[in-house]
Amino acid sequence: MTSPSIELRQLIPVVNQLFDMEQKLAHAGEAAHRLSRNIGRIRRYLKEMGLSYHSPLGEPYDETRTDCEATIVGESAENLRVTEVIKPLVRVEMNGLSHILQRAVVIVQSEKNKHSK
Repeated sequence: MTSPSIELRQLIPVVNQLFDMEQKLAHAGEAAHRLSRNIGRIRRYLKEMGLSYHSPLGEPYDETRTDCEATIVGESAENLRVTEVIKPLVRVEMNGLSHILQRAVVIVQSEKNKHSK
């Protein structure tokens, strides 16, 4: 870590903003490609400090999953998948162990609901 005076939890808003920018750039044009290099560098700097983040978009979800706070859309709670990520899962690596600093905030939907529309 670079400075003991910085608590890693204080960087969570930075991670959330970085994630939001990545989401928006995914739908942008050529200028987005140039910006994505800068975002990649910031992501590497965070990684060097022990922070990483992950989008669980498209992953299966059930009520035993403890790394996400989910809102279920639709009537069925079977075969749930993450359809939208509002905030990413943020982890810190310390002493060879990974700890969750922020659970992902997600929207989940049954695959049955998606196909019946």
